[in-house]
Amino acid sequence: MNESLRLAPITPANVEMAIAVKVRPDQERFVSPVVKSLAEAYVQPQVAWPRLILDGDRPVGFLMAFLDIDWNGKGVDFRSGLWRLNVIPEAQGQGVGRFAVRAVAAEVKRRGGGQIYVTWEPGEGGPEDFYRKLGFQLTGEESGGQRVGVLDLTELDLR
Repeated sequence: MNESLRLAPITPANVEMAIAVKVRPDQERFVSPVVKSLAEAYVQPQVAWPRLILDGDRPVGFLMAFLDIDWNGKGVDFRSGLWRLNVIPEAQGQGVGRFAVRAVAAEVKRRGGGQIYVTWEPGEGGPEDFYRKLGFQLTGEESGGQRVGVLDLTELDLR
């Protein structure tokens, strides 16, 4: 994995760089654009954790985590995990996605969590294989028509 990868909070100085992060056209049906994520983060700041992924100073991706979200709206099941992951085509297959998952896992663990969740749109060419290779297990649930995966943080090497 590239040692120069790092996360940056979204600020007025880098918001345009974040919005410019785009996936391949054939992947657009699997992940919302960054601008939608930023709008959702704006209206849900208590649970959204948006970050620009940089390789040195070059934007290569965007992630947004959800932290302690009331999963079913009943106040009894609070979860954290990866909400969105967008990686530019030139950086795919170079460890950016793995870095993003580890970064979210580290933040959740820092906050006392023991599991991370992710949802994905099923379909050929989608991200399911990527998440399954990282150790996410299907929960059998769906959220907004997407599959739900969970990863126990004791199963993930955060180094």
